[in-house]
Amino acid sequence: MRTQRQVIDYSLQRRAVLRDVRYGRVPTLEVCDASPYLRNAATYHGEPTDERCPICRRDNLTLVHYVYGEELKQSAGQARKLAELPVLAMTLREFQVFVVEVCRSCAWNHLIERYVLGRDGLSESDADTPLAAGSSSHGGEGRR
Repeated sequence: MRTQRQVIDYSLQRRAVLRDVRYGRVPTLEVCDASPYLRNAATYHGEPTDERCPICRRDNLTLVHYVYGEELKQSAGQARKLAELPVLAMTLREFQVFVVEVCRSCAWNHLIERYVLGRDGLSESDADTPLAAGSSSHGGEGRR
């Protein structure tokens, strides 16, 4: 998305956790602890990926996008579909998106990315162009 900024990628942390599980330093049950709410969010609001779960290898991972921001009021902390984010980005000044990968089979979950969206990221010329609202090139889509 055009307004995406302040991206934090947690792939190094993820790799370290998976290495610790592989070498037995961290038990599988400690990393496969997705709450029922997170698993439901993955079912109803998640975006399926082509990547297999790194723990159980039974199911493909699902990405869940959580949104937080003052302008969201009661909606803060809710899971949203990826298609909803460009609309929110053009409507709200600024909000944060947390992307969590979830395995619905074994409950593996990990925060993989965090970024900021919103109109504050657009220059005046960008805000006037209709292309800004239709752009949906999420930085993480290439990993799916």
